[in-house]
Amino acid sequence: MFLIEDRELSGPSDTLGGRIVDAREAQDLTTSQLARRMGIKAETLNEWETDRAEPQSNRLLTLAGMLDVTPAWLLTGTGAGPFDSLTEAELMQIRNSVDSMREQMLTLADQLERLQRRLESYES
Repeated sequence: MFLIEDRELSGPSDTLGGRIVDAREAQDLTTSQLARRMGIKAETLNEWETDRAEPQSNRLLTLAGMLDVTPAWLLTGTGAGPFDSLTEAELMQIRNSVDSMREQMLTLADQLERLQRRLESYES
């Protein structure tokens, strides 16, 4: 079975700072541009991105909104992140994986049903 690799768990994206960088880059923004839009210094944003400081909760909510991600994704990597739009090739890989898994599940369900009937015949 083939599954695409999880981009959220590779590289620096396993930290708040790494996820801020990923989301900012997905929006095609520079550090200076995002800092200016948030009304903060670029140095402050740089400290967040390099995990030397963390934004306060109100700034985190603003940041998530500007980067079109959920605060939960920024904090933990779960929830809606910047990689929600997939390429056609990635979608095809996912479809193929789902189809393969569905076939495997049907096969297992059939085997389970046969074994259950066999077991019941021995018990009666």
